[in-house]
Amino acid sequence: MSIGEEKEYWSKTFDGEDFSESRISSTEFDGCTFIGCNFSGAIFSRSKFYDCEFSKCNLSIVKMEYSKFSDVTFRDSKLIGIDWAKIAWPRLIFSSPIQFYDCIVSESSFYGLSLQDLIIENCVAHNVDFRDGDFSSSNFMNTDFSGSSFSDTNLSGADFSGATDFDIDIFRNKIKKAKFDRFEAIRLLGCLEIELV
Repeated sequence: MSIGEEKEYWSKTFDGEDFSESRISSTEFDGCTFIGCNFSGAIFSRSKFYDCEFSKCNLSIVKMEYSKFSDVTFRDSKLIGIDWAKIAWPRLIFSSPIQFYDCIVSESSFYGLSLQDLIIENCVAHNVDFRDGDFSSSNFMNTDFSGSSFSDTNLSGADFSGATDFDIDIFRNKIKKAKFDRFEAIRLLGCLEIELV
């Protein structure tokens, strides 16, 4: 089934389809599952995804043009170079409408977003921009944050258990009640200009 024939899809499964470089415009997906699909370079324009799951999909450099996401889960997928700030987020968000498990979300931006309870678990998140955002009570367990940016970021109550390679300035970010592994927590001292022996 190719996207574009209809404007609404309910509880459909898309398996192994190639939507690379395509434009998915003004289309609604409710309860749909995408397995092994290729969306690389696609454009999601003013489309809506409700209660959907992407598994083993490639969504690298997808352009988000005011599309909406609610209760969308990404598993074992590649989501490189996405600007999540381009999504039409609701004004009030009580828990994060997107979750990532075992994904690659590198080179992406969550700049300025308020996504409390965001889940980025067991992921590779290299060079991701989290600046000026509110990610309090988020789950960042077992994720590699090499090169990612945190500045004026609310990480209160976030769980970094098992997370690695994060550089978080304790003076420029809120980390009250955040959880860190004992040995990785030493990275938090990097901003103090002290010598550890």
